[in-house]
Amino acid sequence: MPAHAAELILITLGAATINGALGYGFSSITVPIALLFMSNRTLNPALILIEVPLNAWVLWVHRDVLRHIWRRFLPMVIGLVPGVVVGTLLVSRISPDWMKLGTYAVILPVILFQAAGFRRPVQNERAIAVGFGGGVGLLYSLTTISGPPLAMWLNNQGLAKREFRAALGFVRLAESSMTAIAYFSSGLFTSSSVALAPWIFPSVLIGVPIGARLIQASRPETFRRVCMSFDAWIVGFGLSRLIHDLKIIPTNAAYLVLLAVVAVDAWLLYRFFARRLTPRPV
Repeated sequence: MPAHAAELILITLGAATINGALGYGFSSITVPIALLFMSNRTLNPALILIEVPLNAWVLWVHRDVLRHIWRRFLPMVIGLVPGVVVGTLLVSRISPDWMKLGTYAVILPVILFQAAGFRRPVQNERAIAVGFGGGVGLLYSLTTISGPPLAMWLNNQGLAKREFRAALGFVRLAESSMTAIAYFSSGLFTSSSVALAPWIFPSVLIGVPIGARLIQASRPETFRRVCMSFDAWIVGFGLSRLIHDLKIIPTNAAYLVLLAVVAVDAWLLYRFFARRLTPRPV
C-alpha cells in the first residue's frame, strides 16, 4: 500500500460524494486536505488519472444538452491551452511547499466569493472567455482545482441545472485531458503518483452515486454552502501552517489567518441562513 493511501481513500470518498451531488468539488475538497501530508507533484498526476474518466462520465450523462451549449464554451476551451502549458512547466520547477502555499492562496478567495453568493453576469462573454480559460487552465494544471471558479462563472451566466453540468463536464474534460497529455510529455507521471490512482478509483465509484442520491433528499444550495465552509476552514488551516513552516510568520500568530477565515465564513454562514429563515412578504 502506498504511503497515506488509507487517508486518501477516506478523503476521496467524501470528495466524490460531494462531486456526485454538485457536479464538481472532487479536487477542491481532496487537494486542500491531501496537501497536508503530500506534495502537488505526487498528488496532481494521480488525481488527473481519475478526473479524465470522471469528467467524461459527467459529460456523457448530459450529452443531450451538450449540442446546445458547446459552441458557447469553445472559446474557453481554446483558452485552456496556454494556461495548461505554463502551469505544467511551473509544477516541475517550483518548490513543493511554495506550490502548496500558492494553491491555498489562490483558491481561498474563490471559495469565499462563492460563499458570499457573488453574482455579476459577464456581458461580453465570448471576448472574456478565452482569457478566463487561460487562467482556469493555469490553475488546474498547477493544482487540479478548477471547479470553484468555473462554477462561479457558470452561475453568474444564469445556466439551467443540466446546462451547468454539461458545460462543466465539457470544460473540465478538456482541461483534464490536456493536462494529462502535458504531464505525460513532461515526465510528471511517476510510479509513486500512478500507484495512488487504483486506491482512489473505488472511492469515486462508490461516492458519486451516493452524492447523486443524497442531493435529492436535501436542499442543493444549503448542501453546497456547508461544503464550501468545510473547504474554507481546511484551506485556512493549511495556509496558516505553511505561513508558519516557511517562516513567513514564524510564530503562532500565523494561525490568525485561520481565525480570520473562520470569522469571515461564520458571518457569511449566518447571513446565508438568516436569509433562508426570514419570512418572505406576502
